[in-house]
Amino acid sequence: MKLESKIPSGPLAQKWDKARFQNKLVNPANKRKYEIIVVGAGLAGASASATLGELGYKVKNFVYHDSPRRAHSIAAQGGINAAKNYQNDGDSVYRLFYDTVKGGDFRAREANVYRLAQVSVNIIDQCAAQGVPFAREYGGLLDNRSFGGAQVSRTFYARGQTGQQLLLGAYSALCKEIASGSVQSFTHHEMLDLVLVDGHAKGVIVRNLLTGAISRHCADAVVLATGGYGNVFNLSTYARNSNATAIWRAYKRGACFANPCYTQIHPTCIPVTGDYQSKLTLMSESLRNDGRIWVPKKKEDCGKHPNDIPEEARDYYLERKYPSFGNLAPRDISSRSAKEVCDEGRGVGESGRGVYLDFADSIQRLGEAKVRERYGNLFDIYHEITNENAYQVPMRIYPAVHYTMGGLWVDYDLMSNIPGLFVLGEANFSDHGANRLGASALMQGLADGYFVLPNTICNYLASVGPGKRPGVEHEAFKEAEDNVRGITQRLLASQGKRTVDSFHKELGHILWEHCGMGRNETDLKKALQLIPALREEFWKNVKVPGEEDNLNQSLERAGRVADFLEVGELLCLDALERAESCGGHFREEHQYPDGEARRDDENFAHVAAWEYQGRDKKPVRHVEPLVYEEVKMTTRSYK
Repeated sequence: MKLESKIPSGPLAQKWDKARFQNKLVNPANKRKYEIIVVGAGLAGASASATLGELGYKVKNFVYHDSPRRAHSIAAQGGINAAKNYQNDGDSVYRLFYDTVKGGDFRAREANVYRLAQVSVNIIDQCAAQGVPFAREYGGLLDNRSFGGAQVSRTFYARGQTGQQLLLGAYSALCKEIASGSVQSFTHHEMLDLVLVDGHAKGVIVRNLLTGAISRHCADAVVLATGGYGNVFNLSTYARNSNATAIWRAYKRGACFANPCYTQIHPTCIPVTGDYQSKLTLMSESLRNDGRIWVPKKKEDCGKHPNDIPEEARDYYLERKYPSFGNLAPRDISSRSAKEVCDEGRGVGESGRGVYLDFADSIQRLGEAKVRERYGNLFDIYHEITNENAYQVPMRIYPAVHYTMGGLWVDYDLMSNIPGLFVLGEANFSDHGANRLGASALMQGLADGYFVLPNTICNYLASVGPGKRPGVEHEAFKEAEDNVRGITQRLLASQGKRTVDSFHKELGHILWEHCGMGRNETDLKKALQLIPALREEFWKNVKVPGEEDNLNQSLERAGRVADFLEVGELLCLDALERAESCGGHFREEHQYPDGEARRDDENFAHVAAWEYQGRDKKPVRHVEPLVYEEVKMTTRSYK
């Protein structure tokens, strides 16, 4: 298999314009003859569905939630980046592009990242026109704040609810198209297989989660916008139902899975407090604008009340190690730094796995009212969970799984190696490299849905012609449905003694211990022994009560965990093969004497895309070289 990125030739700043001009178009009358399936209704899925519907295509949107408004995109708190330079502090499209490439440790595709920076300026105008209530300065102009990995203020925000407000904007656009009839909305429907006809994606098999009914749906193209696979770790900041099933079933139909080991650990989460937890809660990175991160200098001070520890006995370790960026160092670096001080025995809290995020200085400088105005709802969330008042006592935070930069491989047009299968947002691999900068996930989801896909999918549709999609009676649909029913019946037939959740918890523990913030060859090989054994036990000893032809949430979870048991193995395999440190992938054997990540550009300046070969067979690792025309790969420094 040859991975063709289809990046246009010519100067970097002109590639996107050139691509749009060279792409084949579909005239307005013909658009009505095409049908497109979009799976997912978060920022990428909702914006794509709304925009494609407005263009005149017939769209079917599938989401397993009771409403698109429930998508995990609502959980994003801190903001969305755009190169508007409203603060006149030196920002530009090129600087946003460079910050993103550097933040991803030079492991992203250059042309895709530059396009993202270009499109970012339009996203804010689009969302403001939709009524998204961005924060504004006293004079009424849109406000900005800074985020990790940047020295400019380019992040637009709506208090700590930015994702929710942006999703409401996309949802309103989607509702408009649903009302007009251009989009059909299928809530409570989960995609369980992809249908290929003559090698092209032409439909999906879905299950109605309320009735259990399995149905076939055909289309001229399929769009996956189903988010990331971070819940493979069990404990994460993801919504509990976020899963990898859609992209994993597409992978098993031939779509290459790129860079699965690129997992982001967010430094600003509320620490784990007990074995009973089902998820973790994020405290927005925006808090690092005004909060200072520290731990005691001496181990013996860790048990003291933080307000009793004098200034001279505190180690503001990010400010000490990275004076140029300080508390706004990128997420991967900040997370590893927190782990280091805790490993030294200087962590705080009952578990010793925590550091302080302190607002005393900013409250003294700005006043408590101003801090409440900026972050009040985040402080409320913290109080609700910990019963602690962060205006009076520093927050306790610790890193947790937050985002996955890997995903299905896509070309410049966002089409996978399967013709007709497009992948948007966190479900693809394309824009963030080995580490995502804060406030760029919202940017990518909306860029892909509002501006990129509508200008690229037409190139594929025009090439296949209107009215040529096969019907659901085609043999390929029957085969895919039989496959889905076979998996369902196999799960229900297992009458073991262990719950689905117990397997998920054990898988998460294996991954966190052996493939978490620090990875090494010994641990990864151990994980690659433990996970297959756990998967074998799962199929022998899992207990899935209930029936298939009605509401059965145990069955839903079982299917997702079955996929996670396979995703986790590929994640570890990819981490083992990538013998370098880059971004969120930190191999302990590959670091500089000062502990910073050591890349190997000679051997690993490429995308690793894995091709499925069948059950119990090792997948094939394909390589797409990363060629940089504008930037020079350098050792990252935030000091």
